[in-house]
Parts: sequence; C-alpha cells; structure tokens
Amino acid sequence: MICTKRIKEKNFQENGGKVLKNQRVRIFSEAALVKATNNYADDRKLGEGGFGSVYKGVLTDNTVVAVKKSKGVDKAQMNAEFQKEMSIVSQVNYRNVHIHDKGSRILASWTNRLRVASAAALALDYLHSLADPPVIHGDVKSVNILLDNNYTAKVADFGASVLMSPGQTNILATKIQGTLGYLDPEYLMTGILTVQSDVYSFGVVLVELLTGEIPNSISKSGEKRNVIQHFISALENNHVFKILDFQTADEGEMDEIEAVAELAKRCLNSMGVNRPTMKEVSDELAKMKALHQKSWAQQNSEETDYDVTIFLHECKSSHEPIPDCDVIADRELH
Repeated sequence: MICTKRIKEKNFQENGGKVLKNQRVRIFSEAALVKATNNYADDRKLGEGGFGSVYKGVLTDNTVVAVKKSKGVDKAQMNAEFQKEMSIVSQVNYRNVHIHDKGSRILASWTNRLRVASAAALALDYLHSLADPPVIHGDVKSVNILLDNNYTAKVADFGASVLMSPGQTNILATKIQGTLGYLDPEYLMTGILTVQSDVYSFGVVLVELLTGEIPNSISKSGEKRNVIQHFISALENNHVFKILDFQTADEGEMDEIEAVAELAKRCLNSMGVNRPTMKEVSDELAKMKALHQKSWAQQNSEETDYDVTIFLHECKSSHEPIPDCDVIADRELH
C-alpha cells in the first residue's frame, strides 16, 4: 500500500500535480475519468486535436464534462501544454466560456444561428476586454464552439491561448498554432499573434454559420475551393442568398443576414488594424439579436390578436347565444 501510494504521488508530481494544486481546478482520479467516459467509448468522442481526443464525460453527480485524453506524444511537451491550458482556464470565470455537450438541430433556423454567433462573440469579447489578465484564444473555430442542451454557445479549448499583460494586444509567438483555414493571414506572415487574430477567425465562423461550409471545403463538382473567397465574391455580387444553406423566414431576417455577412467581411480584412474589435462585433450582434427577438415577439403578438378577433366575430355573429363568449375570448387573449 505504501509503495502504491508513493507511485501515485510520483506520477502526480511528474504530471504537473504540484502546479495544478495552486490552480482553481478540480482534480480527478484516472478511474473516475474512465468511468465518466465509459472507458473512452467511441460514441463518447467529441473531437480530436493535435495532442489528444476529447470525450463527453458524465460525473457521478450527472455533471457533463469534456475529458481530453492525450496521445502518445512527448511527455514533457504534453505536460507543459496541459499546464499552460489549465493556468489559463482556471483564470476564466464566465458563463459563456464553459464546456458542454453538442446540440443537434441548432442550425435549422436563422434565429438559432444568430444566437450562437452573439453568444460566441460575447465570450471572446470577455476574454479580450474583461478577463484578468486578458486572453487571446488563438484557435477560434466552429468545433471549439460547443452547445449545451439549451443551444447556448460555449467557447472551448484554450490549448493555443496566451495570457497578456494589461494594455498588451499582441505577442510574438515562438511557433504558429491554430487551425489552417481559420488562421489570421497576418499572423501566418509575421508570427505576431494579436487580439485581431481572434477577430479574423471569428469572421470565418460567421461564414460557416451563413453557408454551412467549412474552410477549404470540397465543392459539389469535387474541386477544392476557398470558401472565404467564394463568400466575399458572392457578397460583392449580391449573390449571398444563393450560398446560404437554410431557409429565411421573412424580409426582416434577410436584412439581418446581409448585415451579418457584411460584418463577417469586415472581420476577414487582411489587415488586422482594419478589422473591428471583438467588442464592436459583440455589440453589433447583440443589438441585432435584441431587434430580432423584439420583431419576433411583435409578430407573435399580432398573430394572437388576429386569432382572438376572428374568434370574437364568430361568437357574436352566431344565431344562437353562446354562454360566456366574451369571457372565453378575453381569457384567450391573455
């Protein structure tokens, strides 16, 4: 028993346990994680990255978590990356920066797509403007925006993130990290990661929400194409509605889609200085979302009033009196 305890303690220390004890994180045993993921079953796998795979886990108290299981890479490098990610995540405390399960029918309507875009932008704005210290996410992409059972967007995976000093807006990276197709071209050329690099990547995500296509996807003819260039070309030629992969409900939604498309184009500017800040992006999407909800509420209110008017007319025009007709109608109205 003493030997087993010593082996466990040695393993704990070698894997960064001493560092983790000083962070605001909960530490689990290997057995607990195996049980939570059903022994890392294939149907629990959520995704895969450079250092490992991510699985859905359910704890004994029914809390849903994401469990990252490392690949057989260099142990020292793995520990350094893991400790770096934990040090960043432990300092982030915000309701939209949390890991949950994926949703399924979320992209069926523009309402939900706008909701996802607004929530993700709000989270990134928090990282840039309100987190202490500020954080550049470094790997903003659709697979890192997870959804809970209420279809609320959560920004995840801080493996490529960096902490900044107050007032700092960029950092010279020792190596390029991120995902091709989402990476800021300015960052690729200079090696300087900035808050505007996240803005570019978020612009790519907006394009995905509009078109349903991932960067560098295969066209219907089987040819590779640059989705971003295709999107900008469609926007400039007033063909943006031809490349959407969902149905719009009314003219109001079409106006919103055009506004989001223009916002995405601004985020995708080749020069970071010409892109909007994440706060500007978040504010614009939040305003759009609020107007959308107000319009939706008004439409539903008008439909209810119309239904009640017809009901009253039918009751009062009947040849035979209907008891408590007005009372029923009034109750229906409320």
